[in-house]
Amino acid sequence: MSRKKYQHYTEEFRREAVKRADQPGNTAASVAKELGIHPGQIYNWRRQFHRLSEKQFNSLNGVDYSKSESDEVRRLKRERDELKKELEFLKKAAAYFASQHE
Repeated sequence: MSRKKYQHYTEEFRREAVKRADQPGNTAASVAKELGIHPGQIYNWRRQFHRLSEKQFNSLNGVDYSKSESDEVRRLKRERDELKKELEFLKKAAAYFASQHE
C-alpha cells in the first residue's frame, strides 16, 4: 500500500491564495479551482493566518501574546527553573554544614 504524498506549499503561496480569495469578485472555490487545490485548503490557511496574526499583534486583558513576549516568557521560565535548582542545592549544603557544627 503506498502512502499519499502531500504537496507542501510555501507561506508566500498560501498567503497569496488567501489574499486573492478575499478580493471582491473572487471566492475561495474559484481561486482554489484556478490553483488546482481543494477550496477547504484556502479556508484552513485563512483560519491559520488569522490565528497567527491575533497572537502576533494582539493582547488580551493586558497580556501581550506576541512572539517576542512569548520568547521572553520561555527564557524567564528556564531561568526560574535553574534558580530553583540552585536554591535547593544551597539549602541542602547549608543543612549539611549546619549538621557538621553540632
